[in-house]
Amino acid sequence: MSGFFMNTYHRLPVTFVKGEGAWLTDTGGKKYLDFGSGIAVNSLGHGYPPLVKALQEQAAKLIHTCNYYMSDTSLAFAEKLVAACAPVGMKKVFLANSGAEANEGAVKIARKYSLKKYGQGRHQIVTLKGSFHGRTITTLSATGQEKFHKDFGPFTEGFVFIPGGDLGLLDRALDQSQVAGLLIEAIQGESGILPQSAEYITHAAKLCAERDILLMFDEIQCGVGRSGKFLACEHYSVKSDIVTLAKGLAGGVPIGAVLAGEKAADVFENSDHGSTFGGNPLAASGGLVVLDTVNNGAFLAEIVRKGEKIMAAVRGWNHPAVKEVRGLGLMIGVDIEGEAGAMLEKALEAGLLILSAGPNTLRFLPPYTISDGEIEQGIGILRKIICTP
Repeated sequence: MSGFFMNTYHRLPVTFVKGEGAWLTDTGGKKYLDFGSGIAVNSLGHGYPPLVKALQEQAAKLIHTCNYYMSDTSLAFAEKLVAACAPVGMKKVFLANSGAEANEGAVKIARKYSLKKYGQGRHQIVTLKGSFHGRTITTLSATGQEKFHKDFGPFTEGFVFIPGGDLGLLDRALDQSQVAGLLIEAIQGESGILPQSAEYITHAAKLCAERDILLMFDEIQCGVGRSGKFLACEHYSVKSDIVTLAKGLAGGVPIGAVLAGEKAADVFENSDHGSTFGGNPLAASGGLVVLDTVNNGAFLAEIVRKGEKIMAAVRGWNHPAVKEVRGLGLMIGVDIEGEAGAMLEKALEAGLLILSAGPNTLRFLPPYTISDGEIEQGIGILRKIICTP
């Protein structure tokens, strides 16, 4: 491993040089089946021909122009993205480079909305324990996991964490004299693939609407088709005020987006927010391919089918090493007996790339384009490493 990088990652002992479909190849020519998609980023797999073609053509035409101007590709992407998110009420979008930036934008919108309408003091953002919203100081402040906070205070003031699932506690936390927004993941990813209950989301939407608190869905990991619907919050049949997206939105090119509905679409005014690289034509060209491919009923149905195939297979082992299997679409968590981190290393040795989400949870986020044969091959490797003493 190179000594030139800062020590921010616990890297596994492999260096990749090429990807194709659901496979990655290392420097020694060994191939690995990818059940992680770069943590939900390579949504269409590696080297997806239409994506490669679009990026090549856009790079030859125009990679970047500052946001003083418009590009035809970025304009087309923004229009198509807003249309894809219209079922939950989205009207306008701000384009950024990452999920953390998108969530920062959401917080700024919520606070300005509340300030302009109600004055000072109504600026709190409520989030859930176990949440993960990013690694900037403000999005760390919004993240409801103490392990990410160590050593980095003082944090941005005004964030309140509550455990999910408790309707009474949610009611008390959403104090309309103090709270500007509720930021919530429909499916928590980093803490173990934990979907919220329909009752909880429905109640949250009702309270936010009654109290004029902005309901904000962080769809960074669970959005863009990962759950089997374009947005995971669509499973709950609620409208949102803000939605944030990133990860798989451009198939591997850095991108982020914060979308706003009727209440919040015009909160940002000239010079309120900005991003040098946000919405650049190269990222937008990748985003257009993803939207054209993923936001399709038949394609989304295949994501659901493939996810159910994986979950049914693992449940079917009926092995004591598997404690629980849960998820939606191709966002799957498996609680195991033993340490998840050690299992990642065993899987790597066996030619399979998986992720963890907590100390005892394995996380599977395979590319949407993975084949049934590749799923069966991956499940076979998993069974050996999980169920063999």
